[in-house]
Amino acid sequence: MTISAIARHNTTAAPATAPADAAGQIRGASRTIGRALAVGVLALAIAGCASHGHKKLGKLERMRTDMASSKVTTIGVNAYLWRATLDSLSFMPLLQTDSNGGVIVTDWYTSPRNPGERMKVTVSILDQDLRADALRVAASRQISQNGVWVDAPVQAATVQKLEDVILTKARDLRRQALPSGIN
Repeated sequence: MTISAIARHNTTAAPATAPADAAGQIRGASRTIGRALAVGVLALAIAGCASHGHKKLGKLERMRTDMASSKVTTIGVNAYLWRATLDSLSFMPLLQTDSNGGVIVTDWYTSPRNPGERMKVTVSILDQDLRADALRVAASRQISQNGVWVDAPVQAATVQKLEDVILTKARDLRRQALPSGIN
C-alpha cells in the first residue's frame, strides 16, 4: 500500500467506523431512554395504585375524624337535665358551659327590681340518668354596701327552689319526648 492509499484508507475508514460507533451509541442511548421510560411508566402506574389506596385511607381517616368530632359534641350528661338547666337559667348571662362535664356557670346577675343584690349560680349535672341526686346547684350572693360588693349568705330554700324548677322542667321535657299514651 502506498502512502496515498493508506491516507485514503484512513480517511475513508475513519468516517465509516465513526457512523457505526455513533449508531451504536445512539442504539445504546435509545435502550437507556427506553428502559428509563418503561421504569417511569411503571413507577407512575405503581404511584397511581398507591394514590388510589391513599385516597381510600384518606376517606377512612376523614370518616374517623367525623365520628370523633360527633363524639366530642355528644352530650355526656342527661340531656333533659341539661336543657332544663339552660332554660331555667336563660335570664342570666352564662360564663361557662361544658356539656361533656355537665357544668353550667353563670356570671353575676343583678335583678332590675333589686339593683343592690346580685347572684351567681353553678349547676353540676352528675349523671346520665334523670334523677334528683344527679343535680347539684350552688349559688353565691353579693350585696352592695357603699358601692362595694360584699358576699352575703344564700338561703337554702333559694337553692332548693332552683333545683325543683330544673327537675320539674326536665321531667316535662322527657314527657314531651315520649310517644303519646306512654306518659
